Amino acid sequence: MKNLVYISILSLLLLSSCRSKRMITVSLPQSVMQADSTQLGDTIGLPARLSPMFTFDQSDLRNVCRQPTKGKAKKQQIKKTSPVQKVTVQRGTRITSKTIHVGSAYKGVSRIKTYDFTHRDVPAAFEGFRIAFVSDLHYKSLLKEEGLKDLVRLLIDQKADVLLIGGDFHEGCQYVPPVMAALAQVKTPLGTYAVLGNNDYEACYDDIVREMRHYGMHLLEHKVDTLRRGGERILVAGVRNPFDLGKNGTSPTLGLSPDDFVILLTHTPDYAEDVPVTNSDLILAGHTHGGQVTLFGLYAPIVPSHYGQRFLSGLKYNSKHIPMIITNGIGTSQKAIRMFAPAEVVMIVLHRLTD
Repeated sequence: MKNLVYISILSLLLLSSCRSKRMITVSLPQSVMQADSTQLGDTIGLPARLSPMFTFDQSDLRNVCRQPTKGKAKKQQIKKTSPVQKVTVQRGTRITSKTIHVGSAYKGVSRIKTYDFTHRDVPAAFEGFRIAFVSDLHYKSLLKEEGLKDLVRLLIDQKADVLLIGGDFHEGCQYVPPVMAALAQVKTPLGTYAVLGNNDYEACYDDIVREMRHYGMHLLEHKVDTLRRGGERILVAGVRNPFDLGKNGTSPTLGLSPDDFVILLTHTPDYAEDVPVTNSDLILAGHTHGGQVTLFGLYAPIVPSHYGQRFLSGLKYNSKHIPMIITNGIGTSQKAIRMFAPAEVVMIVLHRLTD
């Protein structure tokens, strides 16, 4: 009887979320070639009475992940659960990924997804270079004060060389100063770079720009910045409001050299398909929330993308076969619930392709 009640509640939440969205694509499941190691399920941020029903091991749906007991140390609660998978794409690129579940140790994040990104254009000085990438904090939605503190602690623990942020910082102008102050605590050798999301352009834009300048963060609005290490460099380009192609439909990467290693940061993955992003070697995006509410991570009834399920989450490719890492993000919109779309921090470790 209890299970029936839980399933009924779940169905109502799903339907409620579906009705509340506007200007989004609702599509039927379709066969899409995927080349990432995203697994079938994860901790979904449900209330405690529901999570035992819907918390699954990423590597195999046959094994149910039980929450650790309160007495165990946090270090014992972090488990590596998904196998490493190798993916080879064109242009001399090799990518592997792994997932570590950290939900019991860091309240605001369910997992860390790490990509080892090997590319022929990565300079020798950037071997092992660590990039932390987060997006869609939507503070305060599902992400509250304690979760934000844990997110910052996790990012500090990762010892990244640079922090990249994909936008949608807030759910209200009053939350801009505290979220920026928190993120400013993450100190990396090469600083913090960000683009803005649709929420940020719709409200509080001036507040965000002011706070970013105050803390020395770099805002990339159709700009390219240079990261230098050991006398060599890589480039980070950022897209201004990718939903306004009338003003921003020319990628900031077009004038760059194909010999440079170029990371393109854009809030929505659609941009990398809508316009040519020539000379990009890696695209980082958010916005989709991994569907936020999905059916076992396989299908999302609602995706904020006009490409439907194609750019839902994980490692994808645009039509020019440029690799794109799309994060589930941290917070939520519309409804403060995640279902088989776990909040995550993405780590990218660069390697130089030598073979």
